[in-house]
Amino acid sequence: MARRKQSVFEDLVDITSKLPWWVGVVLAAIAYAWLHGIAVSEVATPAEPGMMIRHTSQSLGRTLASVGQYLLPLAFLSGAAISALARQKRKALHQQVATSADKDALNNMSWQEFEALVGEAFRRKGFAVTETGGGGADGGVDLALRRGNESILVQCKQWKTYKVGVSTVRELYGVMAAKRASGGVVVTSGVFTDEARSFASGKNIQLIDGSALHSLIGGVSAPRLSTTENAASPACPDCQGTMVKRIAKRGASVGKEFWGCSRYPVCKGTRPA
Repeated sequence: MARRKQSVFEDLVDITSKLPWWVGVVLAAIAYAWLHGIAVSEVATPAEPGMMIRHTSQSLGRTLASVGQYLLPLAFLSGAAISALARQKRKALHQQVATSADKDALNNMSWQEFEALVGEAFRRKGFAVTETGGGGADGGVDLALRRGNESILVQCKQWKTYKVGVSTVRELYGVMAAKRASGGVVVTSGVFTDEARSFASGKNIQLIDGSALHSLIGGVSAPRLSTTENAASPACPDCQGTMVKRIAKRGASVGKEFWGCSRYPVCKGTRPA
């Protein structure tokens, strides 16, 4: 289905809604002050025939400013209102999941709410978050994170019953290379296959499953997304903390290396080496 063509007014509202709400308010005030000054300015009567064109253009500008001094601020304020409402909704979603002991709470929301929740979680960890929309020319990237010199791409997969496979992680890795991103994250309400985890290991790609996301939102730990520290060490699947190589001392894998959470025995997350 073709997307309905938007007016300039709707475009301004849409753009402003993606900015912090206070930016829209500031833009509205600046736009009104600027256009109002033009609207109330006097247009000199042309003293010579050659000044008629200038007089006409000034009159037209004043007329447009008289209308624009209300329309432009209205567009900015409408976008600011949408931004503020979206912010409140994200905070409510975050609070709902953070205080819920039921990990299925992640599955009881729409995919739009899931993306908003993930974005809010990263905002609270100090990242500037841009919602890219996903599913287009960006290769399915839903969020773009920025903090300092870090540029991180995020895919959100709210799959209730399916495992996220290696193809999703491989696709993100390709987009990271094309956009020269310093890192990537795949977030799901479900789980990842072993192949997906193996592919992500050592590639600056973090895999956050439903359990880890629930813990992250609950304030247990922050995502380890640094691209300059422990680049060869994968993230713990349970707490997203740093992992270290260990040797199994018992069981069928005795004598073999594996990745174990550095917070053991507090966290017992493991990955195959």
